[in-house]
Amino acid sequence: MDDHTEKTLDTLAVSEGEDPFGTGSEAGDVVSPIHLASTFALPGLDTEMRLEDVNPDAGEFVYSRLSNPTRHALEKRIAALEGGEHGAAFASGTAAIFTTLLACVEPGDHVVAFEDLYAGTRRMLDRVFSARLGVDVTYVDATDLDAVAAALREETAAVWMESPTNPKLALCDIAAIAELAAGVDATFGVDNTFASPYFQRPLELGADVVVHSTTKYLNGHSDAVAGAVVTDDDAFAEELRFLQQVGVGAMSPPFDSYLVMRGIKTLGPRMRQHEENALAVARFLESRPEVTAVHYPGLESHPDHELACEQMSGFGGILSFELDGEIDDAKRFLEALTEFTLAVSVGGVESLIELPAGMTHEPLPRAEREALGISDTLIRVSVGIEGIDDLLADLERGFDALSREAASTPANDD
Repeated sequence: MDDHTEKTLDTLAVSEGEDPFGTGSEAGDVVSPIHLASTFALPGLDTEMRLEDVNPDAGEFVYSRLSNPTRHALEKRIAALEGGEHGAAFASGTAAIFTTLLACVEPGDHVVAFEDLYAGTRRMLDRVFSARLGVDVTYVDATDLDAVAAALREETAAVWMESPTNPKLALCDIAAIAELAAGVDATFGVDNTFASPYFQRPLELGADVVVHSTTKYLNGHSDAVAGAVVTDDDAFAEELRFLQQVGVGAMSPPFDSYLVMRGIKTLGPRMRQHEENALAVARFLESRPEVTAVHYPGLESHPDHELACEQMSGFGGILSFELDGEIDDAKRFLEALTEFTLAVSVGGVESLIELPAGMTHEPLPRAEREALGISDTLIRVSVGIEGIDDLLADLERGFDALSREAASTPANDD
């Protein structure tokens, strides 16, 4: 099942990487089995064999850290979804990002990164790559191509972007930045977690490598922690594999690989419903007087809406909005909800909601958060696939809680 060029994404999501009578499925399993073995028997002793020559595509396996049939099937599927040649599955999105950056840089190198990154990625760049590995990091407003160009140097080894970003849903021009990165021979990586390959394929826009927290939309059911990297670059893939298998060893376990594969099968239908619900929620929030701004690329009011229409085939299921008031108002609103679950993470079938300033981005210093536009009342929403009427009614419940509080507060006679 190697020829995936003419298949639709929905078909690739269901079947790519699985063959009922192929590698690892000798009993005719329609779904790839979970291979829990840590080691594999060899038919004989080949004193000429090198581990790097073992070929999983031919059913050759030695040790699960190096390759595992369940993980290998997942890696083939994710690579196909992104339109890439090489896929590598990791124990988490963080492990995938760390290993990818480690494959790009060495002490003395320079990295240019979007300033509006997931807080965990920023902390990794600051506390590991900059503070411990001697890598210089420059953060830029990547919505401004001139700012990206100005930050690039001769020693720039990597350019790291998210699009859309977490939590402001800002976009960067992937194709234009790819040209800028190529001009200084820097590896250009894009975290595609929020869009998923269903709505955006960065490799086709010129990126060198794509990373996912597959915990999110690819798994889609909030029951596995995993990550993945896809690239077309043979040499980069070889280095990535060495780090995955030997240098870091942070590969995805068989059971999590199975769960992500299972989740991917419904990626298309889920993403279509996520987007439909998210657009309805975004328009509802835009109409509310209690909301001062809604950040969702599908809205015409979003500053990057035209770019989203150009480089994405849809707008995804995540949005954020600014609630008028103070942090106590945001707390009151969130705690009044019953359909939206107060929790970190995104991409599951259930709707999740959180306050970045007090949850996902709390580790960032207040001044840094404020510089990024992450206020105390910025609320991030991962819109699930529930009935939209139930979701809108729940948001009404939150606004009602604010109204009741306002009505019960004595007026200030001063």
